[in-house]
Amino acid sequence: MEPVKFLPQRAPIEQFGAGGFRFAGMSHQGGLLVLPSGMRAWPIRSLAEMTADHFAPMIAEKDAIDFVLVGTGATMARLPAPVTAFLREQGLSFDAMATSPAIHIYNVTVVEGRRVAAAFLPVDRANV
Repeated sequence: MEPVKFLPQRAPIEQFGAGGFRFAGMSHQGGLLVLPSGMRAWPIRSLAEMTADHFAPMIAEKDAIDFVLVGTGATMARLPAPVTAFLREQGLSFDAMATSPAIHIYNVTVVEGRRVAAAFLPVDRANV
């Protein structure tokens, strides 16, 4: 089953927290995957759930991506070793950090028109 596609383009994240994200006047609870083809639900809520398979939609579009940001939730954490190895094998440049700074960097790069993709785990605290 293909994940719900919210928007057929990338857009800045307007707000996040309380387990979700707001972008382009829309609201979503849970993880968010941002690809050149659009923004969609990402079916994980924590690093413990993350596998290389969760990045399959990103790999399908890797020729249109120069850099990947991964938001790891409320705190900075390393990606699971198999995920790191998989992304490197696929030739993707990436950086993992807490979701808050990842969103700030993403917003700047998307406004600049750069070829960025992102995978954001939600942050549960309110009013971030």
